[in-house]
Amino acid sequence: MNDRATPDDRPTRDGHAVPEEHAVPDGRAVDPESEPEFRVRARHTASTITVYQAYPPEIGVPAARDGRFPSAWKRDRMTWIKPSFLWMMYRCGWGTKQGQETVLAVEIDRDGFAWALRHACLSHHVPALHGDRDAWRRELRRAPARVQWDPERDLRLAPLPYRSLQLGLSGEAAARYADEWIVGVTDVTAAAAGIHRLVRAGELDRARALLPHEPPYPADEDALARLRS
Repeated sequence: MNDRATPDDRPTRDGHAVPEEHAVPDGRAVDPESEPEFRVRARHTASTITVYQAYPPEIGVPAARDGRFPSAWKRDRMTWIKPSFLWMMYRCGWGTKQGQETVLAVEIDRDGFAWALRHACLSHHVPALHGDRDAWRRELRRAPARVQWDPERDLRLAPLPYRSLQLGLSGEAAARYADEWIVGVTDVTAAAAGIHRLVRAGELDRARALLPHEPPYPADEDALARLRS
């Protein structure tokens, strides 16, 4: 089977060619030597930030269709949102892993994202930030959001020397996310599959040109200061 993308199977979203804002050439070009180890990079506008999640079709398809999560979405479970498209691809295997076949780009309100960061706790204990481990555990139990930083990924999903934010939401944060923060939900499964075909074919420049543009995001530095480690 030929894995090369043809004009008829090039990456699309909702049946249309990938829009210009998702096809910024060299949108992921970052100098590893100068990039800070901890920085939020994300597609964003003046009022929104785009994060990624992957779900089984019974959740992802109606979420994209209706712009909100269906009743099958579990509000009592922690949900992780990821501003990095390529880290999402690493996590879901380009949408091939069981239960993660539908990849969603979820555009949310920047004020909501800022609220989550202000109310978040690091997912691991750092003595210089938290003091003793019991104090950190108490903070973690109280916090409706948690942060972890995992190595960013390149087009082949290999780790890079700088990190990508993952933001876990539970309780109040998950409810706010589902009910208040979402501005729009787009199914980007076809786009992910198309980029993956190009990567497998060795056409990295073409694949890179189709990645969403994720410049540094102007997150609240006071909030991030206690979430970096």
